Amino acid sequence: AEAVLRESISMGIDEGILLSDRAFAGSDTWATSYALSAAIKKIGAFDLIVCGKQASDGDTAQVGPGISAHLDVPQVTYVKKIEEVKDSFARVERMTETGYEIIDVPLPALITVVKEINTPRLPSLKGMMRAKQAKIIHWTAKDIEAEPDCIGLTGSPTQVVKIFTPPSRVGGQILRGETQEIVEKLVELLRKEIP
Repeated sequence: AEAVLRESISMGIDEGILLSDRAFAGSDTWATSYALSAAIKKIGAFDLIVCGKQASDGDTAQVGPGISAHLDVPQVTYVKKIEEVKDSFARVERMTETGYEIIDVPLPALITVVKEINTPRLPSLKGMMRAKQAKIIHWTAKDIEAEPDCIGLTGSPTQVVKIFTPPSRVGGQILRGETQEIVEKLVELLRKEIP
């Protein structure tokens, strides 16, 4: 995680804060978003929080919206373009299943972004030198004044009990014939499957 923060600094980020503590172990998306929102509160005032669309492990896309809920700020998900940021609002382009929407969101706010938002810049030599010398700030649960009952397994309303690959699907069945005949066959098949 520290290497990722240093890489971000080399690309122009001002500073990196690593939130790490054994007390966070076992956190689900709700407890994770609580911890991150507590860290954001400790940092202080903000205008716009930018999160990725989803994590690469759980793929749930719930942490960003969870942070928004904990901080009680509006959110826009699946943002592919930031058109404008002013004192009181941000205008963003949000992807949808059928196209896109242009949304004005009041600030402070949170957005989750898709990979199409940007191509990361290459780090400059000066940026790489600055990143190498940068002091990464480390915060624990105590540093962010996290409530013990809201983090880790204790603060997680959901828990992963088992991870498995679902069995592959077997081939389906195509029913042919007149509509009434197909309906009767389908009802008969369903009766056999449902006790």
